Amino acid sequence: MLAKLQTFSLLGIDALPVEVEVDVSPAGLPKTVLVGLPEAAVKESTHRVERAIVNSGFQRPQNRIVINLAPAELPKQAASFDLPITLGILAGSGQFQSEMLDSHAVIGELALDGSTRPTKGALSIALAAAKENGLRGLIVPSQSAAEAAVVEDIEVIPVASLTQAVGFLGGQIEIEPTPSRLDDLFRELSVYEIDFSDVRGQETAKRALAVAAAGGHNILMIGPPGSGKTMLAKRMPTILPDLSAEESIETTRIYSAVGRLKPGRPLLAVRPFRSPHHTISDAGLVGGGSTPSPGEISLAHNGVLFLDELPEFNRRTLEVLRQPLEDGTVTISRALSSTTFPANFMLIAALNPCPCGYRGDPRHSCHCSVPQVERYMSRISGPLLDRIDIHIEVPAVAFRELSGEAAGTSSEQMRCWVVAARKVQSERLQGTTARYNAQMTHRQTRHFCRLDEEGRNLLKASMDELGLSARAHDKILRVARTIADLDSSETIQPMHLNEAVNYRMLDRHLWT
Repeated sequence: MLAKLQTFSLLGIDALPVEVEVDVSPAGLPKTVLVGLPEAAVKESTHRVERAIVNSGFQRPQNRIVINLAPAELPKQAASFDLPITLGILAGSGQFQSEMLDSHAVIGELALDGSTRPTKGALSIALAAAKENGLRGLIVPSQSAAEAAVVEDIEVIPVASLTQAVGFLGGQIEIEPTPSRLDDLFRELSVYEIDFSDVRGQETAKRALAVAAAGGHNILMIGPPGSGKTMLAKRMPTILPDLSAEESIETTRIYSAVGRLKPGRPLLAVRPFRSPHHTISDAGLVGGGSTPSPGEISLAHNGVLFLDELPEFNRRTLEVLRQPLEDGTVTISRALSSTTFPANFMLIAALNPCPCGYRGDPRHSCHCSVPQVERYMSRISGPLLDRIDIHIEVPAVAFRELSGEAAGTSSEQMRCWVVAARKVQSERLQGTTARYNAQMTHRQTRHFCRLDEEGRNLLKASMDELGLSARAHDKILRVARTIADLDSSETIQPMHLNEAVNYRMLDRHLWT
């Protein structure tokens, strides 16, 4: 007897439809054959399935069982096929009948006692199921139901065990679909526990971070150890505009696909902050593996990627950032296929001014020679620095500022400036693919960042003096446009341009 069920397989962060065909036919010796390009986790499912059937009180068929996962050329690599395969065996052997197998897709891993376990990528699978014609519901493990229920266009049926799934499909029990709590989740989870008011002093650095947040610019901070670079970077997400529902689902899909969602948090409602260690590999940073999976830059999508001690990173690892910084996506190519992951993040980098960290600090003596400093700074390539719009100095904080009673500028104040500037940019860039100033194309930059005669002379003198590249020229114009937006100015004034030029610190050769 033949049974057919609908399920899904993850490829990267996308879910693709898979049909599970189970044929149970009489044979001399019982045997289970699994075909359809299953990976190791799927091949092992036959053993889990057999024990789950018996331990749930059902009869293991003493027949030949052929399980086909179609399409055959698509690699199947997750344990989420356990539940559909088991239900197919039970339906194929006549142990239950259901008219809902055509209208409901099934995913889920099974324990040996027949209970269900959470499944990676439940959100991506629910999004794909909602687009499939003829599918009315999705049967998922109870622990993954809240995540899948974020998608409102399909009924999400939570099941805690194989017995419960059979009872629901056989019409013996009714299970209420898990309600979508999108608004409630945003309200509960969109809270930051840190604030810029915690940072004493560093008002100049906060201004630069506000400019970076307002225009979506990448920023690099240079300063001695303990000056507050990491503290400032960690608070950057608190001043960025709130995640929209679309951005939240986009980011949550990535975390769901790699199993990084925290228990009780089925949705990411705050912007992600990722801070990988400098020993990270190329594949760990941008993604990779024999079956490509997302890296740190994709986990930072719609959020912040912080690279502390930038020169300590492997130079080759840093160079792979160049294309994602420009395009907002990263493509991992393999012999049989290529996978594209989103990687639209804001880069914040931090470094010491020299190997010992105390060059230019009046309270500590630095013994680094000029060649040592040059060698240290040369670990970061010019093309990568060109892609970082703002370079600022973060000096050590004086005692009177640390011990003072006055609180610093708060995240709420800074977010108000950022949101107002982003609104202006959104109206200006309406009808284009760009959403903020850092995403403007060369043509848009020339159109929206026009300078008067004084501004042109100032920019020309700066380019001649600093030897800036054409890319850095455009970066300065975009940053100046952002500063003008924060000032509610329709045109770029010389003072805006002057501030933008001052944010190109590493072009000044101050350290050598």
